[in-house]
Amino acid sequence: MEKKYLSIKEVLEKKEGEVSLRGWVHRFRDQKTTIFITLRDVTGVIQLVCDQDKVSPELFEKIKQTTIESSIVVSGTVRKEERSPQGYEIDIKDYEIAGLAENYPISKDFSEEFLLDVRHLWLRSRKMQAILKIRSTVFRAIHDYFRSQDYYEYQSPVLQSVQCEGGSSLFKVDYFEKKGVFLAQTWQLYAEPAIFSLERIYTISPSFRAEKSKTTRHLAEYWHAEMEGAWVSFEELQEHAEGLIKKVISDVLKHNRDDLETLKRDVKVLETAISKPFVKMTYTEALEILKKEHDLDVEWGKDLRTIEEDLLSKMYDTFIIITRYPKEVKAFYMKEDPQDPRVVLGFDCIGPEGYGEIIGASEREDDIKKIVERLEKDGEDVSQYDFYLDTRKYGSVPHSGFGMGVERIISYIIKADTIKDAIAFPRTMVRYRP
Repeated sequence: MEKKYLSIKEVLEKKEGEVSLRGWVHRFRDQKTTIFITLRDVTGVIQLVCDQDKVSPELFEKIKQTTIESSIVVSGTVRKEERSPQGYEIDIKDYEIAGLAENYPISKDFSEEFLLDVRHLWLRSRKMQAILKIRSTVFRAIHDYFRSQDYYEYQSPVLQSVQCEGGSSLFKVDYFEKKGVFLAQTWQLYAEPAIFSLERIYTISPSFRAEKSKTTRHLAEYWHAEMEGAWVSFEELQEHAEGLIKKVISDVLKHNRDDLETLKRDVKVLETAISKPFVKMTYTEALEILKKEHDLDVEWGKDLRTIEEDLLSKMYDTFIIITRYPKEVKAFYMKEDPQDPRVVLGFDCIGPEGYGEIIGASEREDDIKKIVERLEKDGEDVSQYDFYLDTRKYGSVPHSGFGMGVERIISYIIKADTIKDAIAFPRTMVRYRP
């Protein structure tokens, strides 16, 4: 009969008896007659103990050869030990080194850049393990939210021939002998045609922005949770943004308490942020608040910068939805407000604690003449958008959509110092490997 191996979590739940388990050596202390090993697996850590006088000389010598990050298979007896961080220890009875590690290059104190150089190894750290587990929960929550709202999952091409968010931030691609092919900035222009079939759709996919930015908030490659819905009003769109964010954070609070504790994240801050309605204001009202509360003059018509967003976000303990931005600072596909043609029916959702824009959203312009005017004003070749303009020629409907930066919401949840911590292998202006 094949031996049953338990996870560390199962061992701690069992609390006594004989157990067998597998994992990696997280810490190793040789105190001559006693060896202490901290074993790690995906569910946690536990301390193993080997006393020289309780095992054979051969076994004790084998254990002494262990190095940090060696993979091991161990059997022993669980016992209560209050001095142990987990409250229990395992006395080793049998021990095999599955993979002996060479001298591990990561110790406690290394620079951020070095840890990015060895990211393939740093993923093993308890910090990155906790972040990646939270990230997995976030992705599942996004799927669960949209499916609960009867949205269909839909994929658009990553290789595209048109820009949507600004030509200066496009990654050009060698596409056989063709020119004018780019990596997707968003799925949107290829998502809108699908709503005339599926009506309500969503995706989670990579997006690419060639922004020459070295800030703590930008990645060249990031994951984008996007939705598009026929007959979805501007008000309903805001409800979906709030519903999605609350679903994501509540699921992390439900499934990842231990991981948040590992990261020393104050869960009360997260609980507070989703316990109340999001704060809503117009762009014009935001300028008035900045003037009144911070004596900061922002010329009407200028986009809000990071400094303005941060000042606003630190005034509230939940998310802010800022609506009706000036048309001139927003994309060509955003619908003019029928009550005020200077602004669009669009909004940005700003995260608390200075985490910036989490979601960008709008009702889509359905007047083909206005779309063409905006494209021409932006200097675009309108003929390249024929397929997109066709959606307005044949049975157009009111519709809306948004995009949420997955790493942005993860950064807020884990209170990351840099967005690079929110993804396994970050891609930035200066980093494309490992």
